[in-house]
Amino acid sequence: MSPADPNNPNEAARLTQELLDQGYSKRQVAKMIGRDTSLVSQFFTKGKGASMVNALRQVVRAVRGGERDEEALSGIAEANTSRRRTKTGQKARVRGKDTVGEAGGSMAGRAGKQAIKSGASHLAPVVHETGQAGGRLAFTVRMKANQYVHSAGSADDSPGLRRGFIPRADGTEERTYGSSSTGGFDAAEWSQRVADHHGDVTEAMREWLVETGRAVEDADIAYLEVRGWVPPEQQ
Repeated sequence: MSPADPNNPNEAARLTQELLDQGYSKRQVAKMIGRDTSLVSQFFTKGKGASMVNALRQVVRAVRGGERDEEALSGIAEANTSRRRTKTGQKARVRGKDTVGEAGGSMAGRAGKQAIKSGASHLAPVVHETGQAGGRLAFTVRMKANQYVHSAGSADDSPGLRRGFIPRADGTEERTYGSSSTGGFDAAEWSQRVADHHGDVTEAMREWLVETGRAVEDADIAYLEVRGWVPPEQQ
């Protein structure tokens, strides 16, 4: 790609510059949009960044409105990021050790202790992409046993699932909600839930567990897994 014209920067560069003018660094902008700092620099030097324009627009809009929290801005960016496409026009596979699959098809992601603390925002694309494709979701949650309201294996906790739960030596339990055999959850509805929490998948899940009487008010999620798929009739 030829060098960008410094006197006529592309939109990605202009939007990024506005964030820089607001006091953010290129490293912070890169973290918000889930890309490397080197790519952000290439918005200015090589004219790259077309696929990130929508995300950057929404982040800039939020900053103009007074939002300053980087995690919240990251969630907004992820909810508005277009997945790059392959040469054949198909959406590219999601990369990363904690997120796998193909946008618009079967996808899965997991979040451990560190990612949970920051809202597990890298799981948001799994939810949003599956929702846009009219798909379904299933979740696996790990918490301390005493933070669940219902006893392990209870039909009130996760009806229709035979495997019930997985007890662990550290006093936590993994429980699964939804599956392909039970139909799972409407991904579009969950996409809205996650968007309402600015991309914080952890908080969206915690609120759902409490709302539905499955967890205590101060529940602390230690691990979260999201699986998405598109039923054959939706493909």
